[in-house]
Amino acid sequence: MADWKGYIQGPDDLYSDIVCTGAYVGGHPVGIIAVDLVYPKLPGNVANALTYDFPVIYKKVSFEIEQLFAGDPSIEKMIVDAAVELEKDGARCIIGACGYFAHFQKQVAAAVDIPVFMSSLTQVPLIKLGLKPDQKILVMCASGDSMTPEFFKKVNANIDDCIIQDVGSMESFAPIRWGKLVLDNKRLAKDLSELAAKVTNEHPEIGAILLECSDLPPYACDIQRATGLPVYDFISLINWVEHAVVQKRYYGYL
Repeated sequence: MADWKGYIQGPDDLYSDIVCTGAYVGGHPVGIIAVDLVYPKLPGNVANALTYDFPVIYKKVSFEIEQLFAGDPSIEKMIVDAAVELEKDGARCIIGACGYFAHFQKQVAAAVDIPVFMSSLTQVPLIKLGLKPDQKILVMCASGDSMTPEFFKKVNANIDDCIIQDVGSMESFAPIRWGKLVLDNKRLAKDLSELAAKVTNEHPEIGAILLECSDLPPYACDIQRATGLPVYDFISLINWVEHAVVQKRYYGYL
């Protein structure tokens, strides 16, 4: 019989009793909480479902993005409720589609019984572990002013391991930051690549790059080509978590 969590492990399970999971839809291992914002979302963006090689399910939350940057306590219940609903809908893990969901990492993790990674910044401790002791992580973020030591502690990270670089004030990033309908994508890719190259040249101690913003993964390849460094982002996080919650058997030659 397929197990009670609804995972069909092989052909034999298809011809046995199937236990209902209780959800109205199925087959989506990753549940993503996304803020209700309208602007171009390219493939590679966390909020574009074509980014993934597996199904995802989204839950919308509505508030001003500045409230999330600031960790406004008034939006906590909405975020927690969204996570609880995603779990009920069959998600096997919860992701927040903005790095500043880190404000609510611990609250959401306490509210559900599945893994929770609300921010790309949850990768900081692991990335740092793979670097030399004197190397740092360049964090490219949408709101540099919101990056504080206390904020990093919410995901068990240390801001001293990082060099913070704001991209939210860039003119080419404005359509994303302020919700405009037209994005000069070529210009933004160029600006981000040049900025990353400039900062890494000025700081040779940088050993890796982390893209905080859920809108930046489409530019990860350009940034890597400009710097030659490992680039981590929301997609590296989501792929890692999905692999953990949906393990597959291996077959082939010995």
